[in-house]
Amino acid sequence: MLEIKNLHARIAEDGTEIIRGLNLSVKAGEVAAIMGPNGSGKSTLSYILAGREDYEVTEGDILFNGQSILEMDPAERAATGIFLAFQYPMEIPGVATMEFLKTAINAQRKARGEEELKIPDLLKRVRSAADELEMDMNMLKRPLNVGFSGGEKKRAEILQMKLLEPKLCMLDETDSGLDIDALKIVADGVNALRSPDRAVVVITHYQRLLDYIVPDTVHVLYRGQIIKSGSKDLALDLEKNGYAGVIGEAA
Repeated sequence: MLEIKNLHARIAEDGTEIIRGLNLSVKAGEVAAIMGPNGSGKSTLSYILAGREDYEVTEGDILFNGQSILEMDPAERAATGIFLAFQYPMEIPGVATMEFLKTAINAQRKARGEEELKIPDLLKRVRSAADELEMDMNMLKRPLNVGFSGGEKKRAEILQMKLLEPKLCMLDETDSGLDIDALKIVADGVNALRSPDRAVVVITHYQRLLDYIVPDTVHVLYRGQIIKSGSKDLALDLEKNGYAGVIGEAA
């Protein structure tokens, strides 16, 4: 489903190279975890996949379902089924969460040639998804993420993901700032989306998230490259022994 080939990318403003020949393959139905020390390029990779303009791809390609996405803008990538849950979700004052959801859902339906959802059908879908995430519907009347706690912001993003039903879900350190109860609710929401035709990429520092979202594969990212891949046991080894051994092997 996702094929990254010899990807090189830099910060557009100053030319600093962050991704240096990265190769990665994620199959449909797979949950892949990307781990690595700070500054390895994990969040940068997620931003590049989503189409953020702060970064410039200088070499290589990114294929999604066999099609290169490098020339697509963020909206086009979203319409094809790519979704990014941010580490620090943006606050949007003046835009009610429900209005944001309605706009996003109908924009994607339009891009797929489907009819827009009528308000009763939209409310039914949102209410069902919110109940699964233990979200109060009154929260959706508030401006998107404004005044939300860390757990509420993450719930709101998982709600978006459930409603938009993307084919590739990327979670950038979605465990950041969550207590155990909130982490479990968010993880349950992600696990409910696991399916044979959907891939999930989980970016995290720590094993604790992977206790709840168990990956099929684990990839270690260091200095812009994948230096080791393995099963879920690799994450346990990293938690126990740190990254020094893996980095030393790759040197």
